[in-house]
Amino acid sequence: MDLTRNTLENTEFMIEEIKKKLRMASGAALKASALTDGQYEDLHDIYVMVAGKQQFSISEIEAITTELGRLRKG
Repeated sequence: MDLTRNTLENTEFMIEEIKKKLRMASGAALKASALTDGQYEDLHDIYVMVAGKQQFSISEIEAITTELGRLRKG
């Protein structure tokens, strides 16, 4: 899967993987279809960071959640 390509399928995949990794129930209700091209890049950056870590501090989870919320409201 080429996650550098901005597709709905890739966006949905990254959102689901971030939610699983952070053990988030709703993922702040982030909808893949609502993201713009610029937001896709931001989501991809978040995904790469989350995928590369094994554990997260509470402050890291809060920061990631805040960023996901910013994308949702964007």
